Amino acid sequence: MQKPRIITGFSRMAPEEKLRQVTSRFKDPAAALKTITSFLHPDQSIQKILSEFSENTLTNFAMPYGMAPNFLINGEVFMVPMVIEESSVVAAASAAARFWADRGGFSARVRGKEKNGQLHFRFTGDAGRLEKAMPAVEAYLREKTLPMAANMARRGGGITSMMLKNRPEIEPNYFQLFVNFETADAMGANFVNSVLEEFGVGLKDFFYETPGFAPSEYEPLMAILSNHTPGCLVEVSVECPVGELGLVGGLEPEEFVRRFELAVRVAQGDVHRATTHNKGIMNGVDAVVLATGNDFRAIEAGAHAYAAQDGQYRSLSHSSSENGIFRFWLEMPMSLGTTGGLTKLHPLAALSLELLGHPGAERLMMIAGSAGLANNFAALRSLVTTGIQAGHMRMHLPNVLMQLNASDEEMKMAGAYFADKKPSHQAVAGFLKKIRDGS
Repeated sequence: MQKPRIITGFSRMAPEEKLRQVTSRFKDPAAALKTITSFLHPDQSIQKILSEFSENTLTNFAMPYGMAPNFLINGEVFMVPMVIEESSVVAAASAAARFWADRGGFSARVRGKEKNGQLHFRFTGDAGRLEKAMPAVEAYLREKTLPMAANMARRGGGITSMMLKNRPEIEPNYFQLFVNFETADAMGANFVNSVLEEFGVGLKDFFYETPGFAPSEYEPLMAILSNHTPGCLVEVSVECPVGELGLVGGLEPEEFVRRFELAVRVAQGDVHRATTHNKGIMNGVDAVVLATGNDFRAIEAGAHAYAAQDGQYRSLSHSSSENGIFRFWLEMPMSLGTTGGLTKLHPLAALSLELLGHPGAERLMMIAGSAGLANNFAALRSLVTTGIQAGHMRMHLPNVLMQLNASDEEMKMAGAYFADKKPSHQAVAGFLKKIRDGS
């Protein structure tokens, strides 16, 4: 058996050596090297910025940066930047935005921006005594973190509350110091984690200095923010009289609404449908989150935890039609920032925020939420009328043609031929074969 190729000190190697180590593992090292280096940015100053975002950077993984125009949100029109590799997402968002712009647009509001984090620890002393000491603990810890919280406090943020949670159902003698934060226009992860880690040290100091407690009774486990942020919520909605929906996919408006609402109810009750339903929402949300330099993994984690908060995973969006008014709305947590992190460092993220009018965190939450609702509406509209594959595959047609090495002329002919047909991979391959056979 061949000995595994373990590399020592890869992170300390020069870029050229890292490339050699990686490309030597390919069948054609020269071709691999050419492909990898072709994605480096020609401007070395920009490449330096990009390279420093992550560890062991060899090149850049390019993603399409597109625009969805005509988002009318709270009476203001936005052109929304979206970073995503699936063309149908941007097309769907654009179509839904235009549809609702003629019917009043999106209404959005933020119902809180509170984040939270926990100091996890074991305490073998008297739990009742610790509970009674919490006012003194809180005052002590707040005083200890005043210097590191000063900048955040000047921006209107800081610690909003803290509580002790005794969790013996998880582990004997296990406790949490549960802390809520306001982080203004920053996502705030570094601030929250820094404060919590300081709390971990400060709590030990408190036990050392306070009669009735002993440091030996205390074992800090970890200090970390939570991406479950039910106190950081955005709500986005669209509504209009049912009759103003017009003919939708060949359906009369009343029939469309009936089928649409049934589809939403299915997503409320069935986990298989709810998962795909919410993925459609995240198509739009994630694309805006990426374009503005925010953490889409954190948003995903929080959204899915919120969708399952009652013990069953459910749809994040809802629909109703009462008194002749159709309403479709989305409620989800969304911890975003417009200062710090990549929001200013990444050149395109900075441009995205400029394009959106330099929004604060609340406005960005409303924009991203609107994109999510737009994509969800577009997907459901297709599903309950014409089906999703016709439009999806039509948008996917250029990708299929590239995979089949179609020429520019063949692409043009295929675009015309499949304008009113479903372009499956097999159908496109068959069409190209006929062209190439001269038939």
